Amino acid sequence: IGAGTTALISNSIGAKEDKKASMYVAQSIVFAIGISIFVTIFGLNFSDELLRIMGSNEQSIILTREYLDIIFYGAIIVLVQLSLNGTLNAQGDTKSYRNVLIFTFFLNIFLNPLFIFGYGFIPAFGIAGLAIATLISQFIGLIYLANKVYSCKLKKYLYLECFKPKLDYITTLFKQSVPIMFTMLMIMFGVFNIFYFVGQFGELATAGYGTAVRIEQVLLLPVIGLNTAVLSIAGQNFGAKMHFRVKEVYGKALVFGSGFMILAGIFIYLTSEIIISFFTNDPQVIKSGALYLQVAALIGPVYPVFFITSALFQALKRPTYSLYMTILRLTLIPFMSLWYVINIKNGEYQDIFYTIMITNWGMGLVVLTFVPFFLKRVFKISFKKLFVF
Repeated sequence: IGAGTTALISNSIGAKEDKKASMYVAQSIVFAIGISIFVTIFGLNFSDELLRIMGSNEQSIILTREYLDIIFYGAIIVLVQLSLNGTLNAQGDTKSYRNVLIFTFFLNIFLNPLFIFGYGFIPAFGIAGLAIATLISQFIGLIYLANKVYSCKLKKYLYLECFKPKLDYITTLFKQSVPIMFTMLMIMFGVFNIFYFVGQFGELATAGYGTAVRIEQVLLLPVIGLNTAVLSIAGQNFGAKMHFRVKEVYGKALVFGSGFMILAGIFIYLTSEIIISFFTNDPQVIKSGALYLQVAALIGPVYPVFFITSALFQALKRPTYSLYMTILRLTLIPFMSLWYVINIKNGEYQDIFYTIMITNWGMGLVVLTFVPFFLKRVFKISFKKLFVF
């Protein structure tokens, strides 16, 4: 919802269609409310089955439901907040949501124990208290973001009538958001896929890999930031039909992103064992985690290709291409490759990561080869003009 909203509003702003952008602001909120109703109904009725699939026993399910049920009831708060953040991102405001995240982080430090254990007239809610604290902090963040949206320039054309559901706008939001939603789903499948093969080498190997992945994710945060920036900037310039700027921001983001990951890769390659040892003193876990970090250092420079290209596809209102790329990179190709390496070739633990490295670099080269053809088709310009930056 957030990425879809950003893409559509940024395109409208770039095209100088502020009335249309304001309509998307309102319709995105309506869309988020509609999706939240579905999420609430689905979550309350099918979470038990999903938890069983994940391997939870009946006692764990009961405890988990104490938290999840409240979160599902409050889905409307979370999804509307994402919609509002998408509106702000489309206008280049990424600081407001940062403020929300920082504020809610510190607020939860206070609210979590308060609602878990109780104090004074507030009863002890136990596990459910975590969910209550989360929704309270999220609601405060929602009010803050709503005030920011109400204070932006799009307020000029934002009337109560804009919030009346309009099928054409909702349909466009649906077409833009659903592929992105399935893209995120494929990412989760991809993570599960790798953990499935890593798990065949024991719990310590899984623990080491899991620790290393968290470290890798921290280093990827600047690249994720570039993803948001490209989505907003490229969207506005595509709406304004300033195609050379779209190409420029894409190219520069790739250079900045890959350059940063090269430096980060050198750091984690040289200090892999030291970094893992901060989180565990088990020699096998350290060895397993350090091994992945060393290979991850070699994969890192190609990751920006996927993050930034995905943002480009979304900014140009072609999110299905992002979905296709994710399916190939994180689910289909890795599963077939890892299944062959582990089950047919009897590969070792480290072979999982070398396989991931080869598939990522191979897919990265394919994506970089495809993008010029994609831009040529979207912009309807010659290759000679395509490469003039």
